[in-house]
This record gives sequence, structure tokens and C-alpha cells, in this order.
Amino acid sequence: MDAALPDLPALAAGLLALPPSLGPVRLVAVDGHAGSGKTTFAGRLAAALGGAPVVHLDDLATHREPFGWTERLRAGVLEPLARGEAGRHPVYDWTARAFTAERAVPVAPVVLLEGVGAGRRAVRPHLAALLWMELERAAARARGQLRDGPELAEFWAGWSRAEDAHFAADPSRPHAAARVDGVTGRIVGSTLSEPHEPLLTCDIIRI
Repeated sequence: MDAALPDLPALAAGLLALPPSLGPVRLVAVDGHAGSGKTTFAGRLAAALGGAPVVHLDDLATHREPFGWTERLRAGVLEPLARGEAGRHPVYDWTARAFTAERAVPVAPVVLLEGVGAGRRAVRPHLAALLWMELERAAARARGQLRDGPELAEFWAGWSRAEDAHFAADPSRPHAAARVDGVTGRIVGSTLSEPHEPLLTCDIIRI
């Protein structure tokens, strides 16, 4: 991705102009296939927003519950932010296979929620906007496998099945307010300039 994207300031301004969706917070989801560039893009968008907090769904998912993080997200992030209070959620250690730490989520004008399924049906009512990383599934998967190496081939086989089932039952892409090119990071389609309506609303595998 281009490190100096001219689209980012405009996108950040558009998000800040949206009405709050969760207490005083504009909760913005960055969703897409594993390997599509969500984490990198969310980090750059957070910087363009002046240091917006980012909640990574990899921290909330587990080996046994790859897409079973909804309750942890609700209790630790959604409900506190809705009250105007800082959130705090557990952080899963994928090596130790246990929750070993906690992370605070401060109240901010925009909070980013990043990960596969961030725009799921159960979350969409709380979102100010949903951004979709536009990278075809096979290309995203190939990128992720190259990044993680052959030792995680078994993980990717299991993940692929879980992700396919998730998006078949609960697709995010049709609800996206903006789509972001997963290769260049540029905005390829956006409805953020249209009148805002609340968006309506899944889980991760690592082995």
C-alpha cells in the first residue's frame, strides 16, 4: 500500500463528519478477507484520524471460538462506549492459547474495529460506517499464506473453511459505505457523502 495516500485525509474527514453511533463514539469497522490488508489500512487510517483507537478482533477470537467473540466485544467495548466510558477487553495469546492480558479502549471521536467479521450482523447497528477491503478471496489468502509461511498451512486450511462459512451466512461487503483497494489502499467506492442511515448486524480461527 502507498504510505502517503491522498484519500486518507478525505476519508478521515468524512468519518468525523458522521453522527456518533455508539454513545459519543463513531464506531467504524474495517472488514475483509484474511490477508486483505485490514490491519495495515486500519493503522494508517487511525493515524489520519489523529491516533484513533483500534480494536483488533484477533485479540478477542480464540482457537475454539474463531467467530465467537461477539459477547466479549459487547461486554468489553460496545456497552462501555455506549455509556461514554472507556472499554477494556481481554487479549488472546495465540501461542499460549489463553487470554493473558487486557487492553483499554478509550472514548474517542472515532474508534476502529478491525478484523474478519467486523461488519457482522450483530455489530452493524452500532456502526457509523463499514469499510470493506476489496481484495479477491484467493489473492488475500495467497498473501496471508506467504506472510505466515508453510508452518501455518494447517491453520489456513481451517481458517478458509471457517471464513467461507461465515461470509456465506453473514456477508459484510454489501453493507459497506466505502470499499478500499486491498493492494493500493485507495478508496474504490464510497457512499460516505450520501445521507447517513444507521447500518444494520459473526467470528476467527488460528491453529
